Amino acid sequence: MSIVLSRDSRVRVMENTVTNAEKYFGQLCSLLAAYTRRTARLRDKADQLVKQLTDFANTENPELRATMRNFAEDLAKVQDYRHAEVERLETKVVSPLKLYGAHIKQTRAEIKKFKQVQKNEIKQLEKLEKLRQKSPLDRQMISQAETSVQRASADASRTTHQLEEVINTFQKQKLKDLQKIFSDFVTIEMVFHAKAVEVYSSAFQILESYDLERDLEDFRAKMHGVCGHYNARPLKDTMPSPAVSWALTGQSTQATIRSQRRDEEEDSTEHSAEEDPVQDLRGQGQAPQQ
Repeated sequence: MSIVLSRDSRVRVMENTVTNAEKYFGQLCSLLAAYTRRTARLRDKADQLVKQLTDFANTENPELRATMRNFAEDLAKVQDYRHAEVERLETKVVSPLKLYGAHIKQTRAEIKKFKQVQKNEIKQLEKLEKLRQKSPLDRQMISQAETSVQRASADASRTTHQLEEVINTFQKQKLKDLQKIFSDFVTIEMVFHAKAVEVYSSAFQILESYDLERDLEDFRAKMHGVCGHYNARPLKDTMPSPAVSWALTGQSTQATIRSQRRDEEEDSTEHSAEEDPVQDLRGQGQAPQQ
């Protein structure tokens, strides 16, 4: 019986490992999915800001018009980087966590299989003990019961060994996946913020170089019925450098698509609960990729 208790203690440790993974991977999945959705909503609001700035610039004097248009172009470029950030978070962070449901379900099935074998072992031990108490002289029945106990114990020992291998593989893969998922998360965030700082620095220089006096001069001239007598600065070249690692193709097209998607989803997203429900990993359809 002491062997049975020792075996049961080891299995409880293995079962707790799976239970904790199910609980915390579910919570991490829910929180990171919410993080990704909120980043997408921030991108959509910034797209609205870009449009508003462009509309506003078209009503202003030449110098401010050029400044605001160039500034809006930089903000739009940041949102293209943020759009890439959202897509990469979904692919490299959220999706792998979602896939853990099937792996956990499969591992739980192995634990359930062991418990059934263990239950049979305990049943055979109890049967043998009862025979020894009620019929201590019936050697044939006792011998048969002892044989059944030996078979059940051998089966339980073999199943326990198999389960240990399964749990060891599960734990190793879990640790590797956690390392990769959060390494990807940090890399995605670092790349986005590095590129965003680069573009925001450009946007800051655009605002710093704005010549207020030239616009005031033009404004005063218009009040007196005289057309402005100078040309505003040209719009800056908005083509990205070849060194940019994230392709920025069709900024206005991307913003338009995002705006359409935002209009379709805004009613539901604006009224969503602040805290998302914990992601339930049980019953997911696929195992994590190696």
